[in-house]
Amino acid sequence: MRFGLLCGSSKAMLSLYQQIERVAFTEATVLLEGESGTGKELIAQSIHLSGRRSDKQFVAVNCGAIPAHLIEAALFGHEKGSFTGATRRQVGYFEYASGGTLFLDEITEMPSDMQVKLLRVLECGNFFRVGGSESVQVDVRLIAATNRSLEDAVQAGSLREDLMYRLAVFPIFVPPLRGRGNDAELLAQHFLEGLNREAATSKRFSKQALKQLRRHHWPGNVRELKNLVHRAFILSSDLLIPEMPPTSDKKIAMVADGLLDFTIGTALADAQKEIILATLHHYRGNKRLTAETLGISLKTLYNRLKTY
Repeated sequence: MRFGLLCGSSKAMLSLYQQIERVAFTEATVLLEGESGTGKELIAQSIHLSGRRSDKQFVAVNCGAIPAHLIEAALFGHEKGSFTGATRRQVGYFEYASGGTLFLDEITEMPSDMQVKLLRVLECGNFFRVGGSESVQVDVRLIAATNRSLEDAVQAGSLREDLMYRLAVFPIFVPPLRGRGNDAELLAQHFLEGLNREAATSKRFSKQALKQLRRHHWPGNVRELKNLVHRAFILSSDLLIPEMPPTSDKKIAMVADGLLDFTIGTALADAQKEIILATLHHYRGNKRLTAETLGISLKTLYNRLKTY
């Protein structure tokens, strides 16, 4: 099943599609929380394309890829002569995206002093270019993303609490691939079809390959799957038999639409770890609710997570 730029038919993804439909035509700020490789930028694009700004700019910025001393100028622009090398006025990402959507990925990598300035822009809709004295007004729909638990990021000091509340007007938890049922096989076929079209070939997966795809834990999520399919496509002449990444000898739980499936013989310690981590994901990183649901103290939960 396709929805915008997304592909998947699991219950987790159907729930995600419903959330996108509800928020797309609003102006609410959206905060995407999910592991690396789960496709947060594609979700942000799908929100943009489903809303009233779809004919305007979609600008994606990775906050972790911009040096701390350059991020203010990158976001807000600068005036000529404002610093060494500033030979002309330069507009920033906010101005460039005005009228459309600005996607700030890895928001917790943004320096704290810049988070204060970002908060002001979100509240007032205006800012000053670096070295400038003239206020710049913009109209931007903001979508932010992080691969960290919001609670952990605030406690660690990498995300201001006031900014978290301002960004999370409409928070969306992005499910990991291991929690999406049979979507791994569906996505693998989708990626293979695209490669076949580009190369004018008709390669297909072997039955054994499909079985391996269904059982893999996918720590790298959709990004790992896409790269694996591409590698297998290059190496295979007809039937694709991907060389699966090495996995732990321990028997781990597989998650499918909210259910944990353990292999017989799984050690109790390993089963306990998977239950705790899956419950934490289910409650979007809320440790207090996770501890209450599991019937353990918050201190015990923190100790277990530190061990893991």
